[in-house]
Amino acid sequence: MHEPAYQADVVIVGAGIAGLSAAHRLNSAGVTTAVLEAAPYVGGRMSTEKVDGFRLDRIGQLLSTSYPELRLTPGLDALVLRRFAPGVLLHRDGRRHRAGAPAGGGSARGALYAVRALASAPRGGSAASPVRATAPMGGAVDQARLGAALGRLAGTPVERILARPELPAARALTERGVSTRTIDGFLRPLLAALLCDPELTTSSRCADLALRSFASGRLCVPEGGADVLPELLARALPPGTVHTGVRATSVSTTSVRTAEHGEVRCRAVLLATDARAAAELLPGLRVPDFHEVTVVHHTTDEPATLTTGASLLLDADRSGPVSHTCVVSNVDPSRAPQGRALVSSTVLGTPPADIDTAVRMHLARLYGTSTRRWETLAVHHTPEALPAMRPPHDLRRPVRLLAGLYACGDHRDTSTVQGALHSAHRATAAILADLGAGSMHSAETMQPRAA
Repeated sequence: MHEPAYQADVVIVGAGIAGLSAAHRLNSAGVTTAVLEAAPYVGGRMSTEKVDGFRLDRIGQLLSTSYPELRLTPGLDALVLRRFAPGVLLHRDGRRHRAGAPAGGGSARGALYAVRALASAPRGGSAASPVRATAPMGGAVDQARLGAALGRLAGTPVERILARPELPAARALTERGVSTRTIDGFLRPLLAALLCDPELTTSSRCADLALRSFASGRLCVPEGGADVLPELLARALPPGTVHTGVRATSVSTTSVRTAEHGEVRCRAVLLATDARAAAELLPGLRVPDFHEVTVVHHTTDEPATLTTGASLLLDADRSGPVSHTCVVSNVDPSRAPQGRALVSSTVLGTPPADIDTAVRMHLARLYGTSTRRWETLAVHHTPEALPAMRPPHDLRRPVRLLAGLYACGDHRDTSTVQGALHSAHRATAAILADLGAGSMHSAETMQPRAA
């Protein structure tokens, strides 16, 4: 009794960055799209909470200036990336060490990666005391070997990395002759920050790709918060393309049934949800394991006590719940009101029962200052933050499920922003190849289903 209220060439289920970037590519090719999102907002897990002038990311994924899809994705021309200081800071044995910064400030490609101890004494000690702690990556030989390896990795084509034997990252690094001190002192905390996997169970190919991105570019965050990416993509689409608050209940190759608008007919359907939601709509799709992430945001009106600048600070000792932390307002001043510092810290795995107390105690050691007066702004816990990439992991999981039905998202590629965007790139190429060029009809305006 009720005719479909809307028709489009392709219906995209999910308005995360994968679905929105796919809509851009399809629209650019003359293919009309309708993007349906169950939530009242776009972005999925890339969301940012606004509290009293602070911008608080829910997951706090790190980006890299070397991600190709950030340059190739239509709609992201206005994206501004705020860079961390070169390399990272490692906290080891009560001191902070700079690691991963190219020697001489040159390009990371082929550069020797330096490690030096900063003049930050343990709490209670003198800042002027001599630096005696051994660098967390070991001696000069270990550092030189790692620097050379990272330099080579920066110049290695992606396809060569994908052709390498696949093992869990920890085992692969050991079999390559990397010293235990180098793994635990630098690579483990770095990969924990990049992949949310402190145990290094990730596929060695995925770990190599993460290290390649680190060696080829600079870690960064979007200016204004993580939700800026999906909002830029959504705003640049034709009016009426994105429909929030619309929940898909079933899909086929030619239609999507929704709870709010009945059936939406189309020529093809693209599932751009997370892995679990995609499997609920299409039983049989693989649901991976996930990494659990909690992000704790604090503020202080004493920014001068925080001496890490715009660096990412990693805990090489694994002496508390915090994997990595930063004064994110030093990286992106738009995330905090003037005169306030925003400290964002990431806890991986199951968080402790009294997470705020445990995190405060750990941050006091990492930053070398009292955290008693810090104000807790938010604690964001995401049980299924990122898909795990344990071997064997197909980095090019098929996006064409069958003619007329496709899937994209970070669960079809790598569990990164680059992976999500690249999977959308692959999915739209498959859709365009199957549909042929051009659009067969124009989209109408979606209206609520008749009672």
